[in-house]
Amino acid sequence: MRMVVQRVSEAKVVVDDQVVGKIEKGVLVFLGIGEGDDEKDADYLIEKVVNLRIFEDHEGKMNLSLKDIKGEMLVISQFTLWGDCRKGRRPSFSRAAPPQVANRLYQYFISASNKQGIKVSSGKFQAMMEVNLLNKGPVTLLVDSKKLF
Repeated sequence: MRMVVQRVSEAKVVVDDQVVGKIEKGVLVFLGIGEGDDEKDADYLIEKVVNLRIFEDHEGKMNLSLKDIKGEMLVISQFTLWGDCRKGRRPSFSRAAPPQVANRLYQYFISASNKQGIKVSSGKFQAMMEVNLLNKGPVTLLVDSKKLF
C-alpha cells in the first residue's frame, strides 16, 4: 500500500458537480492499494500519517503532527499510484489490487483513521473526481507500507 501525502491549508473533492469531501488545515492523502495489501499495511500507513511531524511549530520548524494540530484528512483512492511506466508508453496497473479488495481496504483506512481522533473526509471510490487543494509549503511525501521508497 502506498500513499502520497500533501500538507494542505484546504482541500476538497468534487464528483458530478457536488462536493463530496472537504477539509481545512491538514493532509490530503492519495491512497494506492496493491496486490497482497491488507489491514496491517493500512495500519502502518495510518500510524505514519497521523504522527508525521510535517507541521510547523512556533519556531517555524516541522515539529508537529496531524494529531498535534488537530488537523483534518482527506483520503482519495488512487489506483494509478501502482502504475508501472517502465515499459512502453501505457502504464500497467497489473499490481493494483482488484476493486472489491481495494474498496474494502480504502473504507478500512478511512474508518481506522477516524478512530485515531482525526476528522476524515473522502472521495468516492472508482468515481471520476476533481481534487482541489492548496498545498502548504509545498510539502509532498511518498510513503510505502513495504518500504520500497
